[in-house]
Amino acid sequence: MTPLNGTHQHLDTAHDLRRPRDVRDSLRCAGALLGFLLLLDWGSGRLTLWRGALWFGLALLLLLALYPARVRAGEGWLASRRLLREHRVRTDLLVSVRCLDGVSQRLVLRDSVGGRVEIDPEVLVRNPRLWSRLDAGARKSAAAGTLLCGATALSRLSRRVDRETAHAVFRASDLK
Repeated sequence: MTPLNGTHQHLDTAHDLRRPRDVRDSLRCAGALLGFLLLLDWGSGRLTLWRGALWFGLALLLLLALYPARVRAGEGWLASRRLLREHRVRTDLLVSVRCLDGVSQRLVLRDSVGGRVEIDPEVLVRNPRLWSRLDAGARKSAAAGTLLCGATALSRLSRRVDRETAHAVFRASDLK
């Protein structure tokens, strides 16, 4: 079956299942900030059209900063779409996987054809199907010898995904 826009989407594509909730949370945070600032200005009698526009712009910046990427994966690929652009990497042609620490942890994937994707590893932990797609492609890359660095980062992430999945199973079965 072909969608109306002419693109083909495989039923096999894994998605971040928590993204709709994260989008709503981002909207709520930005809306709460806007409401608070407008209420504060209105209460002090200093609310003007220009100040309201300034607060709206500030809330919009917060929304843009918090807006989650749309992460999808299929056989041999992983994609992350921000507001303006999608980045895609061939997981079966990975050359490096790096884990960057900082304010928020990021996983940077690079392939041999120039693709680069940067995602929050928490997305993979929360979505075992996404992790499974990435792991299968990374294993092909390692077997082909293209994965030059990142085996340690992937094994650490694999242990974390396994641990979280086991905890979820225990919680669902009331064993924990």
